[in-house]
Amino acid sequence: MSDTADREGSVTVVGTAHISSASVEEVEETIERERPDVVAVELDEGRYRQLQGETPEDLDASDLLRGNTVFQFLAYWMLSYVQTKMGERFDVTPGADMMAAIETAEGFDLDVALVDRDIQTTIQRFWARMTLSEKLRMIGGLAFGVGDSRAAGLVLGIAIGIIAGPIIALFGGSFGVTDALLVRVTGAAVLGIAAGYLLDRLGRGRLTPDGRLFAAIGGGGLLGIGLLLTGIVDTYVEAYLGGFVVNAVGSLALGITAGILVGSVVALFLGLFEDDRPAEGGLDDLSMEELTDTDVVTMMMEEFRQFSPGGAEALIDERDAFIAHKLVALRDAGYHVVAVVGAGHRDGIERYLREPETLPPMEDITGTERGRGIPWFKVIGVVFSIGFIAFFVLLAMAGVRDGFLLRLFAAWFLINAVFAFSLAKLAGARWSSAGVGGAVAWLTSINPMLAPGWFAGYAELRHLRVNVGDISRLNDILSDETRPASDIVSDMFDVPLFRLIMIVAMTNVGSMIATFLFATYVLPMFFAELGGVEAVGREMIRGAQNSADLIWRTIT
Repeated sequence: MSDTADREGSVTVVGTAHISSASVEEVEETIERERPDVVAVELDEGRYRQLQGETPEDLDASDLLRGNTVFQFLAYWMLSYVQTKMGERFDVTPGADMMAAIETAEGFDLDVALVDRDIQTTIQRFWARMTLSEKLRMIGGLAFGVGDSRAAGLVLGIAIGIIAGPIIALFGGSFGVTDALLVRVTGAAVLGIAAGYLLDRLGRGRLTPDGRLFAAIGGGGLLGIGLLLTGIVDTYVEAYLGGFVVNAVGSLALGITAGILVGSVVALFLGLFEDDRPAEGGLDDLSMEELTDTDVVTMMMEEFRQFSPGGAEALIDERDAFIAHKLVALRDAGYHVVAVVGAGHRDGIERYLREPETLPPMEDITGTERGRGIPWFKVIGVVFSIGFIAFFVLLAMAGVRDGFLLRLFAAWFLINAVFAFSLAKLAGARWSSAGVGGAVAWLTSINPMLAPGWFAGYAELRHLRVNVGDISRLNDILSDETRPASDIVSDMFDVPLFRLIMIVAMTNVGSMIATFLFATYVLPMFFAELGGVEAVGREMIRGAQNSADLIWRTIT
């Protein structure tokens, strides 16, 4: 950089739209007119290298497979894909404004400064700042097309139902769930879901997302209620579906129904605090003129701000402060700087430049952010693990013969291994990777904090290289809407990053299915050997008494 001794620095901020050709021209004209010492761009090292066409940076396996990082990656992919689609709409390459700034600076032999925070840090802090309710609403928005309290209630209800289903299958008889009721519920559930799916498909292109959701739930629900009240398909259900299917589907349907009722109450409660005013504008209403006022990614996050202030703070406000820190340091060093940033960041950055004493400490806006609130997933994982271990220990303390417990454990191991292995192979895993996932599935199933897919993914990465360039390949594949869906999916599996994610996800799904089937079908068969569920309960109570007696004798 040039000598800046005894010189007062300055910063000129250019706010651009990342997919606007007018912004490209403004950037080039401003740099040519100002001839600064430094051109600062809203990029981190990784994105800079990608724009320069360098070999994409390999992704760190430990980062990709750890905890919530898959969700963070999907959020990043979503933003990247939407920006790519918007660039196609206006025939401008995303990031053209930043590339123009870099090339113009190089043309005048000016220094370039990268002043944005690392994208992985931003996405991690964005996800961690979101509350459980906000995450449920975001997932519901992606899955069902609406992102308000109804989606949160629906997603929460389904989650509760998946947990309640096996409990009903095991202990339903103790509180009035008969075989006849399960038969009727199964028929109503199967045909109701089929009707809802058909109505949703028919509503595409004709109804709004809200209309499709109401039509599917309303039509399928009314049919299901009618079948539940009349029982006109009970005979066919008993004739064509076995006892296992009836027990599994019926108990799961009862659980999800109860869960959705709970979720509806939660949705009503959340709705009391929700702003029902429609957002003005939106991505579909954008014109080229409006793109000069804000960049598309920031505008999307401003919509998120309505229901996730913490997430928007991490994605927008913290980055304003981070970039301003970098610019203030350059100005204080005496450099004349032209800063090229998304227009949505301009006001916040200029405010900090005018009042640098208001900048938050750098350590507060960098590094990994811990999630806020009670870590419910961890709590549930610990409770489930303790319950599983207690089940075997109490039966052993009650004097249940070792052969019974050994066969029960072998069945648990086998069903988890088969399903986790099979679905991992279906996703394209190597034999060795699928074998690793299947071998550890029994252990990870008793602790939701772990996942067999992580282990299968680590094994697969010994033979697979993934990098951030895979995201661009996925965007290119998804952008071709003229090809059949089967061809698109097939090509996506050829992208290492997508195949890795699918291997991780499908291995986990296999273990989840196995856990449900074990609870609803295998356990009742073993319990029958001891006299049924009530007899098992008595044995566990006796085991607890024996354990207490043993502990008391040891102490005294």
